[in-house]
Amino acid sequence: MDRVKNDDLPALHSFVNGLRRDQDAVTAGLSTPWSSGQVEGHVCRVKLLKREGFGRANLDLLRRRIILTA
Repeated sequence: MDRVKNDDLPALHSFVNGLRRDQDAVTAGLSTPWSSGQVEGHVCRVKLLKREGFGRANLDLLRRRIILTA
């Protein structure tokens, strides 16, 4: 991060500033075995089902499709 600060790359300066602000969170995210991948997969699946029914399906049908595809 110190080498990036010494270079003339303003986009990377902004990135490094963000990393420094959240350094504890970044360190925890890279060092813990926990992952939110499975949850994100379910969210992506629900969004896909919602897009497929856009304009012709109401909330009851969406709920039914989510439950049946689980």
